Amino acid sequence: MNPHSAEQTVTLTLGPVAHGGHTVARHDSRVVFVRHGLPGEQVRVRLTESAPDARFWRGDVVEVLDASPDRQDHPWRQASALEAARTSAQPLGGAEFGHATLPAQRRLKEAVLAEQLQRLAGLDRSTVVEAVEDDAGQGLHWRTRMAFAVTADGRLGMHAHRSEEVLPVDSMPLASEAIVDLGLWNHLWKGVTRVEVAAPANGSQPLVILSPEEALGEKEQGKALNRAVAQIPDGVSVAVMDPVSKQLLRWRGRSWVRESVNGFEYRVTGEGFWQIHRRAPQTLMDAVTGFLGEGGFLREGASVADLYAGAGLFTAPLAQAVGENGAVLSVEGAPGTSRDARKNFHGQRHVEIVQGKVERVLRQRPRRLDAVVLDPPRAGAGRTVVQQLAESGPRAIAYVSCDPASFARDVKFFEGQGWELAGLRAFDLYPHTHHLETVGLLLPKG
Repeated sequence: MNPHSAEQTVTLTLGPVAHGGHTVARHDSRVVFVRHGLPGEQVRVRLTESAPDARFWRGDVVEVLDASPDRQDHPWRQASALEAARTSAQPLGGAEFGHATLPAQRRLKEAVLAEQLQRLAGLDRSTVVEAVEDDAGQGLHWRTRMAFAVTADGRLGMHAHRSEEVLPVDSMPLASEAIVDLGLWNHLWKGVTRVEVAAPANGSQPLVILSPEEALGEKEQGKALNRAVAQIPDGVSVAVMDPVSKQLLRWRGRSWVRESVNGFEYRVTGEGFWQIHRRAPQTLMDAVTGFLGEGGFLREGASVADLYAGAGLFTAPLAQAVGENGAVLSVEGAPGTSRDARKNFHGQRHVEIVQGKVERVLRQRPRRLDAVVLDPPRAGAGRTVVQQLAESGPRAIAYVSCDPASFARDVKFFEGQGWELAGLRAFDLYPHTHHLETVGLLLPKG
């Protein structure tokens, strides 16, 4: 059956934006979450999930009948729902807001953040989502890290939204020019299941990570990797993710990259976490140190913590601010990334690097803290960590979040412990997607 036949499409008038990159519409009293639309538009929607007993349905816009003035041509053809509909295909995921102008995208994100804070934290608060642009205001070429799957015939690919199907890619306008210049999608990658690339914004040596097919024998894996490496330009490091041990093995050059932020230098392993927008590390560092520094919470000799610290993005300015008479606890769960932090802060005796779950470390090593940087994964810190932090009695917490829902839930937990959201900034670090980054300042009430 044609996926855009009348039996599977409905005409809807789209309502407000919802968290996750959707607008909310109704069809016969049922809620439909619609991607690739804008509030107020009348559209034709292909239902992608429409089980009769489902609490809600999902769909993609395939035709715009009455367009919003905020609509624009999508900058990435393969991620455009309208372009995909013309060929009965699925749009690639990863740029679900590309049909909206950049100012409109930021207004949508502002609405989502305000709604999550009101609904989950009980706060009536509006915050401007700040632009972070360095590409003539087009929101392109900002990603310094990319991960691609590989199609059955060996082409680089990406997944459609909520789909296991891998669709081939022939361009990626959100990728940095350093990644684009590698021309990875111009080659075949037979025998490889995943290709990852990191190209630091400082122009230092890029790294490509290859994952060979586990089903191949050792000899065939070696042949496949040799073919793949031959396609990668000289001067680019190559590492291999061992399919059995899951260890990252150096193949050519080094298995890590060198990042630079505000005069600090970081070693980050290939599989380690680092902010993907070229200007995100500096933007977030400035926001965090601005909140804590301007409030007088960072001072010589203070005891501070960087929780979910990664390779130490925030550990470095904390260590500088408190000096050798102070103390910095840097906690990261991932072993490889924690090893990076140990190398990055080798010789700084006032910095303690601990690998482990944050809640376990806080329980086993209770201490009084003057200030905390909290940068949890998308799921948030959670009730237990919030309670532990409140008991440690810091004067201030700078909370960095990539998800407004988990951020709002944790703010509510802090409220229950006698804290309040005293400051909030939001940044559009993921143009053409529904994601945003927030930095909140939490203080004890009174």
